[in-house]
Amino acid sequence: MPEPLPDGSSPRLVRSIVRRLLWRPFRVAIVDDWRAWRGIQLTTASFVLADEIARRSEAPRVGLMLPTSGLFPAALLATWCLGRTAVPLNYLLKPAERDHILADAGLDLVVTAGPMLEQFGPLPPSVRTLLVDQVRYPRLPRFRRLPQEDPEATAVLIYTSGTSARPKGVELTFRNLAANVRQCAIGGDATSRDVFLGVLPQFHSFGLTVLTLLPLAVGAKVVYTARFVPRRIFELLRRHRPTGFVAIPAMYNALLGERGTGPADFASLRLLISGGEPLPAAVRERFEERFQRSINEGYGLTETGPVLNWTRPGEVNLGSVGPPLLWVEEQVVGADNQPLPPGAEGEICVRGPNVMKGYFGLPETTAAVFDADGFFHTGDLGVFDDEGRLTISGRLSDLIIVAGENVFPREIEDVLNRHPGIAEAAVVGVPDPGRGQVPVAFVQLAAGAGLDERRLRAYCREQLAGYKVPRRIVAVEEFPRSPTGKILKRLLPVEGLTRQAPSSGPRT
Repeated sequence: MPEPLPDGSSPRLVRSIVRRLLWRPFRVAIVDDWRAWRGIQLTTASFVLADEIARRSEAPRVGLMLPTSGLFPAALLATWCLGRTAVPLNYLLKPAERDHILADAGLDLVVTAGPMLEQFGPLPPSVRTLLVDQVRYPRLPRFRRLPQEDPEATAVLIYTSGTSARPKGVELTFRNLAANVRQCAIGGDATSRDVFLGVLPQFHSFGLTVLTLLPLAVGAKVVYTARFVPRRIFELLRRHRPTGFVAIPAMYNALLGERGTGPADFASLRLLISGGEPLPAAVRERFEERFQRSINEGYGLTETGPVLNWTRPGEVNLGSVGPPLLWVEEQVVGADNQPLPPGAEGEICVRGPNVMKGYFGLPETTAAVFDADGFFHTGDLGVFDDEGRLTISGRLSDLIIVAGENVFPREIEDVLNRHPGIAEAAVVGVPDPGRGQVPVAFVQLAAGAGLDERRLRAYCREQLAGYKVPRRIVAVEEFPRSPTGKILKRLLPVEGLTRQAPSSGPRT
């Protein structure tokens, strides 16, 4: 017998999803940019695709390169019906990055669509394609017998975004996914009465778990759109009146720029969730003032399924990501790996049924991130308050050490993001011969604003200690970003910026 989840429920994810789809077979489960999918249609499409995959490949892993739509869960279920591992592919990567993942995962087949290849380029000759838009879907396909599901088998192999290093394949098991879906459902009180609006890419763990598997598992309806266009989001809000909306901070910021919108547009929503990266305080405050709704911030990593923390509806935790979800053991530790008390800052370490099996093909790397007690070391820094709520302060790898003093980029970014002339800021540390490192800020200016570096540095000095004030502030037209909107700091043009301090303004 498979080991149950901590609440005694079964971790058999595929069977529970198919059972839910066929329980009310003619109910619309998904609406996307092209069509509506009833439960029976999604199930039978997955059975047809499973037959097509089986005819083309015997490899244990199958690539999925599809737009955010009902096609993705159909192909995902098809892969699982064959007892294989799904590898969601980031179609926004450069060809060399994508080819690295294809080779690393050992893929010989990718389920995709003709327009995807036309837009993002062909795959290597060694990889075959199954084009879902060219498959015939009979009205009465052959129903498949679902395989026995091993909870500890790898369900998906998701590659990290590579914001600071080369992407690694994260192995999430069926048990990991079933646990995180259950954790999110309980934490958000999600039921079949909910309607989710999905704008995140499904190749990302956030879009996979929260906007694909969660609605399927609880029987909720989900509305997808393949591209994030603010005007389109407001159209869908008004047409479908969703109860749940999940997005990243950059999307919430973009929605603020749409004219002719107000509180009525978000009136149906009880869950407004932000994740993927820290939510700037300025964006949260402007959103709440404009739309009269609070954003519930969450926290997690690909390696944790991904959701670990979440501020529940009705909770006001400014700057906090809330307490850990059910079954998540979470602690903040110091350099000696010992737990720290509330109020002390350290590395966030977690343990629970949603934490990954490991990094694919990298046993040494996997061993390095787990300690002797089985806690996964996230590399993120945080602080617990007296009520067990977590605040994220930065990443260990982003830490800037200025003449022996620790500087966290997020603190500087929050100050810059509050300036009316700045739309968004990113701070990095660069080498300095006198101080070891100094902070340098890159800013995207608000519409119509100009860059006055001297005044911006003076503005920072009013709110920050002198050693935290950016040595340079550089304007960029746009930031290099990952597909989920994270700023790729490793691609910022830092070369040569600190060879000479700015000519005006006092030295920091």
